[in-house]
Amino acid sequence: MKTIVERELGGQTLKLTTGDIARQASGAVFVQYGDTVVFVASQTGPPRPGIDFFPLQVDYRERFAAAGKFAGGFLKREGRPTTREILTCRLTDRPLRPLFPKGFYDEVQIQANVMACDDENDPSALTILGSSAALSLAPVPFDGPVGGVRVGKVDGELVVFPTQSQMEESDLDLIVAGSKDSVLMIEGFANQYNEEDMVEAIMFAHRNIQILCEMQEEFVQKAGIEKTVFEQPEANPFEPILREEAYAALREAKLSDKKQERHEKTDELKASWIEKHFPEDAEEDSEGRTRGQLKEAFYKLEARVVRDLILEGKRLDGRSYADMRAVTCEVDVLPRVHGSAVFTRGETQSLATVTLGTSRDQQRSDGLFGEESSRFMLHYYFPSYSVGEVRPIRGPGRREIGHGCLAERSVATVIPEEEKFPYTIRCISDITESNGSSSMASVCSATLALMDAGVPISQPVAGISIGIVKESEEEYKILTDIMGDEDHFGDMDFKVAGTQHGITGIQLDLKIDGISERIIRDTLEQAKKARMDLLREMLSSIRRPRKDISPFAPRLLHTKIDPEKIGLVIGPGGKTIRAIQDETGALIDIDDSGVITVSSSNGASAEAAMARIEAMTEDIKVGRVYNGTVSSVKDFGAFIEIAPGKDGLCHISELSDGFVKSVGDICKVGDRLEVKVIAVDEQNRVKLSRRAVLADAAEAEGGDSDGGNSSEGDANGD
Repeated sequence: MKTIVERELGGQTLKLTTGDIARQASGAVFVQYGDTVVFVASQTGPPRPGIDFFPLQVDYRERFAAAGKFAGGFLKREGRPTTREILTCRLTDRPLRPLFPKGFYDEVQIQANVMACDDENDPSALTILGSSAALSLAPVPFDGPVGGVRVGKVDGELVVFPTQSQMEESDLDLIVAGSKDSVLMIEGFANQYNEEDMVEAIMFAHRNIQILCEMQEEFVQKAGIEKTVFEQPEANPFEPILREEAYAALREAKLSDKKQERHEKTDELKASWIEKHFPEDAEEDSEGRTRGQLKEAFYKLEARVVRDLILEGKRLDGRSYADMRAVTCEVDVLPRVHGSAVFTRGETQSLATVTLGTSRDQQRSDGLFGEESSRFMLHYYFPSYSVGEVRPIRGPGRREIGHGCLAERSVATVIPEEEKFPYTIRCISDITESNGSSSMASVCSATLALMDAGVPISQPVAGISIGIVKESEEEYKILTDIMGDEDHFGDMDFKVAGTQHGITGIQLDLKIDGISERIIRDTLEQAKKARMDLLREMLSSIRRPRKDISPFAPRLLHTKIDPEKIGLVIGPGGKTIRAIQDETGALIDIDDSGVITVSSSNGASAEAAMARIEAMTEDIKVGRVYNGTVSSVKDFGAFIEIAPGKDGLCHISELSDGFVKSVGDICKVGDRLEVKVIAVDEQNRVKLSRRAVLADAAEAEGGDSDGGNSSEGDANGD
């Protein structure tokens, strides 16, 4: 049966449809907003044998055909997911995963495809809504519904589901997901928003999310779907045993400020219990209990111990709830690179490097909304040695891409405009140690490396991660600067980045079914205090961006010419621009608006190329002296090229200050002569004079001589 539910939201119609497409899927939904359509299908399957985690898979793809375009490349079809698609997968996964019950290990897959795009309404935020609706139709114990909205701020007003043109004017890009009662996920970027404005935007989003949740409830009711009830598995027989006999020993093992020590002691305890109950690698004991049940019970006890310690006021490394770990910062740590820094916070460390390049180094990508260019990139790498592990080296995974983009957009707000600093900037964050919030460490190290590279950022940016252990609405503890175990066994990872003036990036991940406005406010306030402390530590290593860039970075010079003169600079078949580049060693880039960028590792080369371009493109002015090249010799004078493609006539009478019998006595083709422009007629014919240059030189020498005599006379008179 075809089912449709509609709502008016943000000035447009939002529609959910099911029942006539993909009827063999567990749940299938079309989400339409304006003329943008996303199709989402959910599918379930039995659990894999021996699995001990929930294997939720989320995949989102943008078909170029949705916008009436062909995919690029030889094959003319979409390939591996783009960065934007990967980020949307992560945004969709994060609010859904906490709403499945513990112990549910069935295979669940969500596939979302953009089927139509109207160039104005972004499909990515609609995917959360479509996925929640598809799961609500499927026979799975999903504790939804969930809604997700994008929020912008245009002309001082908050806007839900802003269009692409509105987002170009917005200083806020915020995606929030949640249930009717609480917020589940946040990802947003802003131009230094204060905490109160950010909370206002989040709660505005949540009010609209409640509308989406009510819409889905009506949708499921009309479709006649009954909610699936999950039968909890039988109690683990090892849980009471370990609780009684291992709790005290595990509690003692967890109280150490060193990650490796905690893990080694914990692993020893776990191994001793496995050996006690399952000697000689047995999988079952005499009572039918399994090795897997023991491991599961030990993990639950480990979580209980960590949470109990925190609730009692005992963080694993002895800090108070609001304390950060020790922070050290160092800049200029590597030779030859354009900028470098090491940021260390406890056992988390990021080594950042900065490379400066030209406009041809910009990252260009094609998508539904056309080609985009990025002149600032931050790439994040998380090698296995950073956590003491061994694994194959592959390309960046979803986590690395997500963490890198979070850090990149948190810093991008303070990057100078291209007119002020015309460089393309690439920053790399190598995580050399990890024990909690390496993405926020990347924000700090990137800021320091940018300042070391001489990038004139408007403000330094710092980031911190805040956690929570929540037993009830009244019993919870908020933790500043969470480390790995507190993240793993806690309930929240709330990352906040910003300057002294406000928030630039924010990301919330939860393992519980939501947090309240009060917790959001308390978290942002605690994060602000930590951010200010971090900024003070960072600025103690470098107070402000260096005045000049590295001597190994390219020198860039900019000028703007009349677009009609672009052809003059390029020349027939590119002859002129190639000649300038070959002769000076500089690289020249020209855009359609007439902006010319000259780059070279040698400043003198860049200046020489720019001088050639300026001479070629500017109007010839009477009285200006040019260093030209004799292009031809005639009986009546010499034609001199004073700029590429621009010749003037220096009459024989103007070649010297004395009598000239023959032009050949003064110059020949190829000679360089300094000449002054003495006239430009109505037909733009240029008249030149070498005699005027010689006269000016003689006058200058005479003036210097007179001045010298005068000074000497004054001295004698004294």
